[in-house]
Amino acid sequence: MITYHSRTDVPIEETWNLTDVYSDQSKWEEDYQRIEEMAVKLKTYDGEIFDGYSLYQYLKQSEELSFLFNKVYAFAMLKVDEDTRETTSQSLLDQAKQLSVKVSSATSFFMPFLLSLEEETLKGYISEEKGLDYFAEDLMESFRYKPHVLSREQEEVLSQLGQALSVPSQTFGMMNNTDIKFGDVTGENGEKVELTRGMYAKLIEDEDREKRKEAYKAYYQPYLQLKNSIASTLSAAIKNNVTLSEIRHYPSALEKALFGDRVPKEVYENLITTTKNNLVSLHRYTKIRKEKLKLDELRQYDMSVPLVSGVKPVISYEEAYETMLKALSPLGEEYVSILKEFKNARYIDVRETPGKRSGAYNLGVYGVHPYILLNHQDDLDSLFTLVHECGHGVHSKLSSQHQPQITARYSIFVAEVASTVNEVLLINYLLNHEKDIEMRKHLLNHFIDQYKGTFFTQVMFAEFEKKTHEMAENGQSLNVEVFNQTYENLFREYNGDEVVFDEEVKYGWSRIPHFYRPFYVYKYATGYASAIHLATKILEGDQETLKSYLEFLKSGSADYPLELLKKTGVDLTTPVPIENALNRFANLVEEFAKL
Repeated sequence: MITYHSRTDVPIEETWNLTDVYSDQSKWEEDYQRIEEMAVKLKTYDGEIFDGYSLYQYLKQSEELSFLFNKVYAFAMLKVDEDTRETTSQSLLDQAKQLSVKVSSATSFFMPFLLSLEEETLKGYISEEKGLDYFAEDLMESFRYKPHVLSREQEEVLSQLGQALSVPSQTFGMMNNTDIKFGDVTGENGEKVELTRGMYAKLIEDEDREKRKEAYKAYYQPYLQLKNSIASTLSAAIKNNVTLSEIRHYPSALEKALFGDRVPKEVYENLITTTKNNLVSLHRYTKIRKEKLKLDELRQYDMSVPLVSGVKPVISYEEAYETMLKALSPLGEEYVSILKEFKNARYIDVRETPGKRSGAYNLGVYGVHPYILLNHQDDLDSLFTLVHECGHGVHSKLSSQHQPQITARYSIFVAEVASTVNEVLLINYLLNHEKDIEMRKHLLNHFIDQYKGTFFTQVMFAEFEKKTHEMAENGQSLNVEVFNQTYENLFREYNGDEVVFDEEVKYGWSRIPHFYRPFYVYKYATGYASAIHLATKILEGDQETLKSYLEFLKSGSADYPLELLKKTGVDLTTPVPIENALNRFANLVEEFAKL
């Protein structure tokens, strides 16, 4: 694997092309100024909407502003993520955030105004102005929020507080991506080198246990050093969320998070309960891991090493891309042609470089195309990450192509379905085309570990969020000790008695960025369960499921997420999809145990 010391060293075809958003910064500044002017104009509608025509004009101009703002914000965010140390990019993003507050303040009058109308009055406006047909469903949906929208003055105050309320998340982001320096580990030539996230992902899977231990200790070192600061940011984020939920008259922070998607809290609770009732196979796998590694004590740094020794494929980016195209061919020619476009048109930023944002993501920019960030390491995990993020990317592209702006953005609730269907198709392809028995065992082991991380770990995180928010709602203080105790108890419950605890284990909560996006992680698990069903049907050659799945990818938010999934044959209001996913995991463990 090549190590790049600077972004300029990376081949241009492995970097994304941001000129598709703005050809140069002056164009960005022009749109920024236009948005400021448009926001001022939108503010003049306050108290001046009396009929269907004026309502339509406001909504039309508001959507135009939203289109431009999304481009402005996306460009700034993508520039920062190329190198989080770059002050010019940080300045652009700060400006975009300030602009967001201005726009929010200028339009904060609208929702209270809309909900002050009688429903019949609104329906009258819609019938008298044909242009409102486009906005009608969205307008009527807004009435669901009536119990949770405040007075005009209160809404304006909240909009002005928006940037301040996001400080805990921003602070953690800066600590996690920019300020944190990991400890040193032993390099290939015996010298001490500073650990990076990319190195950690490799070292924690190294067959040399001492290397794993060293990397594990070095990785957690800054989190333990900053434990009080991180606990403070997480506590503030949770309390902000709880306070906003109370101000807006939701029964709980959880129900506030579920409200927009019309997901009953029973779906969330059922996910946790059903999973905890079926932890036997996970505990069995942990025991197999200990036995296979021939360890007296199984530690946290032993949980990621492959159980099949001597098998560690090096997969170049080119090879990974070709494998993806073949693995996803069951989804049809249109799907594969879109994937080819992603690479040829430079939608993807491939390599890890100093200062670049860690991890991976897809960002759909309406009216442009998706952008995908990777930190590719030429290994099996990176192949899965590529396939995963391209699932999001194709979902974004198809929804943008087939939906108007108002319904093009799909709900986060269904986002993980497309990515995970791709992962299941990939592992199926790899297993079907691999003749070497050791490699087959390695792939099966890898799939089980992926399953564990995407399903069980996310359910555990979801329960951590639920418990900590409930503590805040009950007035209990949140600090390092509380977070440690809660996380440790859950970790022991989910992973069983085989794991011997190091001090670092209970600090697992301190490194999770998703905790600053409340009640998000459970969607990985529900998405995974849905994807298992869909991928299984597609691989069986079920053309109706394939057709309904492709329609699902083109649907954006044209319906509520649970309803969109029901059209593909997945009903998450019942325990069945979760139970099926858990049974599939149990079968995988059984198959691996036999091997």
